[in-house]
Amino acid sequence: MARYKPVDQHLSKLLPVNFAEQIVPGTFEYALNWLVDHEIDLSVFDARYCNDEVGAAAYHPGVLLKIVLFGYARGLTSSRDIERACRENVVFMALSGDTQPHFTTIASFVAKLPGEITSVFRNVLLVCDEQGLIGKALFAVDGCKLPSNASRSLSGTRADMAKKIEKIDRAIAHMLDTHRRQDAGQNLDTLTQREQQQIETLTRNSNKLREWLATHPEKTNRKGEPLKSNITDNDSATMKTSHGVVQGYTGVAAVDAKAQIVVQASAFGIGQENGLLPDVLQALRSDFSAIGSTDPLADATVLTDSGYHSEATLQRLADDQVDALIADTGFRSRDPRFAEAWQHKPIEKQRQPGEHRSKWFGRADFLYDADRRTCICPNGKQLKLKTVNIVIRGRRGVGFEGTRSMCQACSLKAKCMRKPDVSPCRQITFFDGSKVKETHPQTKAMKARIDTREGRLLYSRRLGIVEPVFGNLHTKGLRRFTLRSRRKVDAQWKLFAIVHNVEKLRGKAP
Repeated sequence: MARYKPVDQHLSKLLPVNFAEQIVPGTFEYALNWLVDHEIDLSVFDARYCNDEVGAAAYHPGVLLKIVLFGYARGLTSSRDIERACRENVVFMALSGDTQPHFTTIASFVAKLPGEITSVFRNVLLVCDEQGLIGKALFAVDGCKLPSNASRSLSGTRADMAKKIEKIDRAIAHMLDTHRRQDAGQNLDTLTQREQQQIETLTRNSNKLREWLATHPEKTNRKGEPLKSNITDNDSATMKTSHGVVQGYTGVAAVDAKAQIVVQASAFGIGQENGLLPDVLQALRSDFSAIGSTDPLADATVLTDSGYHSEATLQRLADDQVDALIADTGFRSRDPRFAEAWQHKPIEKQRQPGEHRSKWFGRADFLYDADRRTCICPNGKQLKLKTVNIVIRGRRGVGFEGTRSMCQACSLKAKCMRKPDVSPCRQITFFDGSKVKETHPQTKAMKARIDTREGRLLYSRRLGIVEPVFGNLHTKGLRRFTLRSRRKVDAQWKLFAIVHNVEKLRGKAP
């Protein structure tokens, strides 16, 4: 018969722990502890506390800063998880001096001190500059879209929210009317508890929407067109990402090329990045000015991808005398190095330039008569003429579209429209080969510069500078913003940037 060693769970073991010995030189926690204790000015937090004569003693801001940054570095973004780690993890115990702050204290520290966190970010930036980790010769800017602590279902224009109110009111009226017909002659008090709760919930949501509409103006873009607002976090925006549509923020970071130090980090409640670059660079100058440093853009070049490209941005950078290389959407198509890139894709995805291979119908499947300006779809239906002078990326063409009734009832819509459940009808444009004269001088000059051999070589460094930084941030557990409002989210984004910079300072701590 098998024999096993006895197990007694009632034994006791006393382990002496020296917290100072748990913070080992060369580690992230050692560099973090050294920075907070010796290099960061924590006096900016003192104004928050008014307990010098009366009241209980507060947790030291240095302790809270250490455990929050170390928690972020270990992928813990929840204040409850950080609180539990301070009870269970010996390194958290060592950094906090075994004080074990409550999760509400940790959450309040992150959410209510955006200005002080900006000061901390600048202090860390100053240390990096003093250690010679910032070259001020080449900066790369990139961003990522992250969900926030807001519900996408509560987003919409004022017209959308008015429709939601009408829909809720109709649902309430339908429930009450159904009950009256089923229990004719009886009192409404006979409503079941579940029905009553549903009606109360719907009424509460309807009142919440009405109150919000009465107190908040409509958001508009630069053209005055209405934008979607959000009831829980109106600073956030509905954005398209590779993982679907999210309600969140765009986190932008500027990275120095010398040691990949994040020199600027800002969060924006805007999905489109093409107008954010001037604000990011202005904030970069402000941060360096605050630490008493010279203008970082005086002799530097800024690299960004095509998401930041627009004529207005290029013009503003030219007015601010900022040297930048910003790719446009056609940059790779003009680069001879990518001419045979299709050969390196899987065989089922290989497509030579000009070759049409798609599971959806393309232009070749439509019968277009340029003289009569008519178009027949693959199902034999004639599309209506939408516009005779459409310009897309400098090319002039003629646009056609179907009708909702025709396309939604078509048996071929699954092969004709990429999203038949979303798109009401098929649209298609035929180009006549003519090109519109270049009316964007800054864009034309940027194309001429970036298409040179020197321009391509310099721009090719962008990936190696900024992409590893975002990869590092994501490995730390950055998947979403846990706060609401832009000021708080911006502070949390800066905290993640501080974590990355402390990693780079690991070998600099004495």
